[in-house]
Amino acid sequence: MTLDDLRAFLAVCEAGSLSAVARDLSCTQSAVSQRVRRLERELGLPLLKRQPRGVAPTPAGRLLRHAAHDGIGALDLAVRQLREIRDGVAGTVRITTGAISVRHFMSQAVVSFRARHPQVGLEFQTSNSGRGCLDALAADTADLAWITIGPPVRGVQQRPVTSLPWVLAVRADDPLATRVTVGPDDLADIRHIHLPENSTSRRSLDGHFAQHGTEPDASTSVADWDTAMLLAELGLGHAIVPALPGWRAAEHPGLRLIPIPSPPLATGWAVRRWDTLSPAALAFADAVATSLTPPPPATAAPPPRRHRGPRPRPAHPHAGDLLAESRPRRQYVTRALRGRVHRGRRSRCTRGPPGRDLGRAQRPARPGRAAVPDLARRRGSDVRKRSRYGNGRVRGPP
Repeated sequence: MTLDDLRAFLAVCEAGSLSAVARDLSCTQSAVSQRVRRLERELGLPLLKRQPRGVAPTPAGRLLRHAAHDGIGALDLAVRQLREIRDGVAGTVRITTGAISVRHFMSQAVVSFRARHPQVGLEFQTSNSGRGCLDALAADTADLAWITIGPPVRGVQQRPVTSLPWVLAVRADDPLATRVTVGPDDLADIRHIHLPENSTSRRSLDGHFAQHGTEPDASTSVADWDTAMLLAELGLGHAIVPALPGWRAAEHPGLRLIPIPSPPLATGWAVRRWDTLSPAALAFADAVATSLTPPPPATAAPPPRRHRGPRPRPAHPHAGDLLAESRPRRQYVTRALRGRVHRGRRSRCTRGPPGRDLGRAQRPARPGRAAVPDLARRRGSDVRKRSRYGNGRVRGPP
């Protein structure tokens, strides 16, 4: 008995015809009959009875039909839900954390995650300590745990996300409210509001006090950081707490937070194994980490690139006047402006100031050679002409 045999039997019961099911399954009618006979042979009872027009289930067939319909429907639903969980389209992400962590660490991430994954549910479980969050992971009642990062725990993988500096919360009219920072000597005389004794933050703070040989006088004890800051604002003592990301100083004008030079407190995720989490759980963990990561500092715009091509040639002051000239005239004047002018076949290329041509009579004569009169440069002159026997023979009267 296979699921394909049961699906074929259900299709025959609904259609009432073997040939119709064969057309739907793209197979022969004998193949459908073999599947039904395989079920009858295994159960030892007839499941279908022939009628003048088609087939109908027997009492045993109706019993199997109802059971198979419910079972196969539940299996199809489970397979579809598993595929949605695999693809990150649907499912539920279970998160265990403290009472104040959602407001201070995850508020922005929850909004952005629900906008991208509207079909995924979020289930938050509140725990009073980090030990309780780790117990929920071990009992498989939570997928993710937001905790204060502490010593390694067997069977749990921890990943720090953000570091929180320590601050001293005091009332606005307290003598320490005007200080820029406070040191270990200043903390020795405060009325300390203790954090929960079994918390990782309490153990970290006690280690800092023991390192500097300081033990403040404790008058009050609370269960979370928000309560400690509230009591400090009311003037019942001084609270040493981490600087929370979601804390808004404008909403508490009567409270001052003074930095304490001490190692920051690391917080982040704890899971059983990262490679076994669903895509939805991984997406939510990344969303929280992204919301808590500060944006990179703005960088100055790069300087403009230097022009690497040939430098543009400056325009001549009289270049605009050439547009009104004809093309041959423009060519001649352009060459004249560049200092290279050819006048006839007997003149040489001369150089000089723009717009000026130096003739032979105007150029200084070479040493040992007399200057040629300007009359000899004329094209039709009888004084100096070219002949077939030589170049530059002088003809004239004897």
